[in-house]
Amino acid sequence: MTQPTYYAPHGGLPPQTQLLSDRAVFTEAYAIIPKGVMRDIVTSNLPFWDRTRLWVLSRPLSGFAETFSQYIMEVAPGGGSDKPELDPAAEGVLFVVEGELSLTLAGEHHILQPGGYAFIPPGCDWRVRNEADSEVRFHWIRKAYERVEGIATPEPFIANEVDIEPLVMPDTDGKWSTTRFVDPGDMRHDMHVNIVNFEPGGVIPFDETHVMEHGLYVLEGKAVYHLNQDWVEVEAGDYLWLRAFCPQACYAGGPGRFRYLLYKDVNRHMKLCL
Repeated sequence: MTQPTYYAPHGGLPPQTQLLSDRAVFTEAYAIIPKGVMRDIVTSNLPFWDRTRLWVLSRPLSGFAETFSQYIMEVAPGGGSDKPELDPAAEGVLFVVEGELSLTLAGEHHILQPGGYAFIPPGCDWRVRNEADSEVRFHWIRKAYERVEGIATPEPFIANEVDIEPLVMPDTDGKWSTTRFVDPGDMRHDMHVNIVNFEPGGVIPFDETHVMEHGLYVLEGKAVYHLNQDWVEVEAGDYLWLRAFCPQACYAGGPGRFRYLLYKDVNRHMKLCL
């Protein structure tokens, strides 16, 4: 597989002449955060992170999507953290979209380039640095790990998209495939972060309606999404945040591939009380 390219935000500020309205929307079932929203004035900072800013794409929100948070991290040369995660119950996934990230995970040093993926179990020791001469940008997805008695906690691992053969969905003529970093049958994992791939003209041919929450960041291309009876256009750099049971289907109508990074919660009983 050739090295893919991924969209990453660079901030900045629109000119004073730009129209105020955009495609951003927040409804009872879904939110769209277009790439044009990810500007300098909406970035955040984190404790114990140096020369770093981030865009918070989602966070647990009562009555909406409640299981995860997702950031786009931007670390300048020389920046990073020796104490990145403050919650001992949190697991995480890192996915690099631009630049080069130096990661020490469970005592082992790794260099993650675009397409690089790291799974970090709860309580695992890890550190990150940007030892390159340009910014590194990566997604950081966090979830409170749901332990199950008799099932071991998953181990940390490193991967890269280019080394994984996408699995073609049945009856799609190769138009729809998924790059899976974790075996769906591995009960140790309570979340999946995959890459979904559509060739031009590929579709999700029905309104998926399911309990899994989604964070969906468009890495490449464009499409039309059907969300809770609304049709919305999305393109590389946009983020879709979908609560449980939001109906969803899409049509990849652009001239090239449509691809996105997808979070979903899996493999656990539904909580019957909070």
